[in-house]
Amino acid sequence: MSAKFPSTRLRRPRSSDWSRRMIQEHILTPNDLIWPLFISEGSNVKDPVTSMPGVFRFSVDNLIAEVKHAKALGIPCIALFPNTPASLRSERGDEALNPDNLINTAMRAIKDAVPDIGVLADVALDPYTSHGQDGLLENGHVLNDETIGVLVQQAVVQAEAGADIVAPSDMMDGRIGAIRGELDKAGYAHVQIMAYSAKYASAFYGPFRDAVGSTGVLSGDKKTYQMDPANRLEALREVELDIAEGADSVMVKPGMPYLDIIREIKDAFKVPTFAYQVSGEYAMLVAAANNGWLDRDKVIAEALLSFKRAGADGILTYFAREIAEKMND
Repeated sequence: MSAKFPSTRLRRPRSSDWSRRMIQEHILTPNDLIWPLFISEGSNVKDPVTSMPGVFRFSVDNLIAEVKHAKALGIPCIALFPNTPASLRSERGDEALNPDNLINTAMRAIKDAVPDIGVLADVALDPYTSHGQDGLLENGHVLNDETIGVLVQQAVVQAEAGADIVAPSDMMDGRIGAIRGELDKAGYAHVQIMAYSAKYASAFYGPFRDAVGSTGVLSGDKKTYQMDPANRLEALREVELDIAEGADSVMVKPGMPYLDIIREIKDAFKVPTFAYQVSGEYAMLVAAANNGWLDRDKVIAEALLSFKRAGADGILTYFAREIAEKMND
């Protein structure tokens, strides 16, 4: 061996399991997980989402058992998304303001049965509009300021129903400040806002639209308000504005294709930062694992750990229950 061989050998600390565990820089625990759950009308419903094997739409009665299990696993928060029947969808998404709509009914039931789990409610009109856009339409154009007026009302109705976090996913300019102001005025200063600050106009959302019953509904695309996947600096501007308007935390969506954005946001602002491992990411990994091309357990763990390494404080993932069960074994 040459005398010039370096004395530093980075393989040394990797040589044993105990040593690797001792110097591991990042760790994933159930505390890092938010579990998105889909809700459906009816009773005793557990309806599989075809494009997301292993994911179901639950009626409120069956949903409660899932939430109780999440709490037992140490998952701190669940996120709710309604499958709104076509008969309740309208041009203006009026069902979003119904105090007894599906998501509000579910939140009240959860808070009665599992009061100490966090509940995140999506603030946007796309689950309720007949055209599938996140806002009000006029001559094919999504109206920003007029939509905000409806979103503010929706957020207050959700807070009244028990939401701990409202998460505006609409990407309208100025909606965080408007929602924060109205929540405070209505006596809900304790309700958090998790802003979908860097939400990209992505092709990875397809299975989600299947899950919420929006497949084939969307009129046009969402490129006029969701972000261009080519843009990085714009994401930092979006986050800066949302923080200034009162966001308690921010989110990047999708997740793995945008790990660089997560890292830059965390480095620049040092605020609670979340990533959404979206439906397309889930479907890809499951499909590959089901075909025997990838080791399911290992790729799930590696994918979720990548979010932590990139700087995410938490991850919205459809794998939350599965990974938490393995952590609890």
